[in-house]
Amino acid sequence: MNTTTVDGVAGWAIGLMEQLGAPGAGLAIALENLFPPLPSEVILPLAGFTASQGRMDLLDAVVWTTLGSVIGALALYAVGALLGRDRVVAIASRLPLIKVSDVEKSEAWFARHGRKTVFFGRMIPIFRSLISIPAGVERMPIVSFTLLTTCGSLIWNTAFVLAGYLLGENWSLVETYAGILSKIVLGLVALTVIVFVWMRLAERRKGRHGSR
Repeated sequence: MNTTTVDGVAGWAIGLMEQLGAPGAGLAIALENLFPPLPSEVILPLAGFTASQGRMDLLDAVVWTTLGSVIGALALYAVGALLGRDRVVAIASRLPLIKVSDVEKSEAWFARHGRKTVFFGRMIPIFRSLISIPAGVERMPIVSFTLLTTCGSLIWNTAFVLAGYLLGENWSLVETYAGILSKIVLGLVALTVIVFVWMRLAERRKGRHGSR
């Protein structure tokens, strides 16, 4: 595999894997968790493709990328734990259109669905990284968080590594279809934000009329 023929994130990931092997794939995924713009949808299939070329063992690729996912998630969990509820509330109180009650509702929702959110969130683009922060803020038991993160990451990583392994030179097809999924998720998030802002502005207008 020639890194000069591939640039961008793919070229960077290939360079890590050529230098470090499977641990390089794990390092790339750990960084992807910390910096969500780095797409796992590129890195994981590339790890599978590299394994198909005999440059690393397939099982090692799955194990190391899953380890990288867990390490990255634990780092973000620590950020949430260090930030803490009081700072989150203080930040929320200064943001326009956000109420402290919104934070409290989010806490209650996470308390009810936290375990499922951490597990399934590992298989949703974008949120697979961010979900670790509220888990840390809520001080979800670290053993449960680690176990659920490991299981969710193992499923996601195995699927993408195997896809890259089986597709070989056509590994980029995985990125194409995963990119479509990411756009759908972002579209739904944008729609949710728009509805939230509209409802909050409507509440404010109603409050002004009621105070007259």
